[in-house]
Amino acid sequence: MTMPWRSDLGDGTYRNPVLNSDWSDPDVVRVGDDFYLTASSFGRVPGLPLLHSRDLVNWTLVGHALERLAPDADFAVPRHDCGVWAPSLRHHAGRFWIFWGDPDHGIQQINAEDIRGPWSAPHLVKSGKGLIDACPLWDEETGEAYLVHAWAKSRSGIKNRLTGHRMSPDGRELLDAGTTLVDADTIPGWFTLEGPKLYRHDGWFWIFAPAGGVETGWQGAFRSRTFDGPYEERVVLAQGSTEVNGPHQGGWVRTAAGEDWFLHFQSRGAYGRVVHLQPMSWEGGWPVIGDEGEPVLVHRGPKAPRQPAEAPASDDDFPGGRYGRQWQWTANPRPGWTVGHGGDGLRLSCVRTAYAHDLRALPNVLVQRLPAEEFTAETSLTLDSREPGAKAGLAVLGDAFSWIGLEAGPDGTARLVHRYAEAVAEHERDAEHPRPAPGAAVRVRIEVTRGARCRFYADTGDGTGFQASGQVFAATPWRWVGALLGLFATAPAGTGPSGTAGFTSFRTTGTPRTV
Repeated sequence: MTMPWRSDLGDGTYRNPVLNSDWSDPDVVRVGDDFYLTASSFGRVPGLPLLHSRDLVNWTLVGHALERLAPDADFAVPRHDCGVWAPSLRHHAGRFWIFWGDPDHGIQQINAEDIRGPWSAPHLVKSGKGLIDACPLWDEETGEAYLVHAWAKSRSGIKNRLTGHRMSPDGRELLDAGTTLVDADTIPGWFTLEGPKLYRHDGWFWIFAPAGGVETGWQGAFRSRTFDGPYEERVVLAQGSTEVNGPHQGGWVRTAAGEDWFLHFQSRGAYGRVVHLQPMSWEGGWPVIGDEGEPVLVHRGPKAPRQPAEAPASDDDFPGGRYGRQWQWTANPRPGWTVGHGGDGLRLSCVRTAYAHDLRALPNVLVQRLPAEEFTAETSLTLDSREPGAKAGLAVLGDAFSWIGLEAGPDGTARLVHRYAEAVAEHERDAEHPRPAPGAAVRVRIEVTRGARCRFYADTGDGTGFQASGQVFAATPWRWVGALLGLFATAPAGTGPSGTAGFTSFRTTGTPRTV
């Protein structure tokens, strides 16, 4: 496996980010010597990614907790910024628990004995609009259970407020109407308070919650002797003199060696929300995160057994025709989108659609996160269709998109095409003139440099090697989601067989091959 980004420096130190991809709104828990992390997955399927580490620096993706999004009909089409927002991961009574807020439906919960599942069906704990960023707490001393959540003004008209409930110990129902634990409108200078994580420590109830907005905010800590408050607050992490803008929203974890660490995200535009690891200590009864409240870029790693350098996989040979855990669909998948076969390589059906002109509207795009700030992605592609307009390709997908691949022309002959659409455009257009693709086969490449600037290339096997195509494309995020790499195959609306596309040897490397 190639690693486009390596956090572990191999000498007992690490560099941030420890996860240099869009693992938005991370939360973390330790069970024994193992650490587990989940993150927002919004409208992608499967949802609720599950990552594992033994040292908080080297992480692998071990699965997903949510097979499909509900209600199923709502997520039959892409809803890129909806779905699963800011989950919390806990371990209690021998089970893993994940709570999250869907801003359009309410607070949901699932649980499992093993992190790899099977997970229970989602259970709606609190119904309502704008309920987000839910976090439970089981008080091991008293046996009582609690829940705290934030609000999305876009759905509820409420923001900058944290609401708390007492909860049944089985995590299935709330026992009261809720009370305001923190109203940040009463705290001078505080706005957009959200993302709470609830803890019990040293006789205090603690709420770790960010404020100030994703791009430029800070991390706050609140404490009270009682769950209902009153809470006093302090800023415990901010950008300061560093280049880490808005160190924001994450989880606190204590290692088996007794060290405290804090994982949080940094918003990086088209790259999404990358994850940083900060040391944490206590002074005067308050947490101090990073280097005296500012993020560290390089630091000694946690005291833990030495681990091999690892990162979530991005490469894929599609063994047995199956795609790896790193891939997600842009909506709930339907039967027939992939075609099973005995060999290696992914075979996608050219799904008929009236929206083939706009990848953002397609549910059958198979996507993964951008794996680093600078990298190259390559794959080989064949098109087994003579249906005019059938096409398949490799895309960079966000509020704007661009892709390169194959399309069957009016006479059914395959040609190389490169298309794009600006954020305000409803239809894609050519980024380069189409040209012949002998044998309906091509190897395509995207080189991504700083600023998510993407250069597209193709090798049609005509002996000239990789040739640059079109102009440089600047990737863009959606509102809350970073840009994505995508594979797709479509055909115009109609009836009857429309063919397939094959993808093999998907590779990512960390250094672009040209400047």
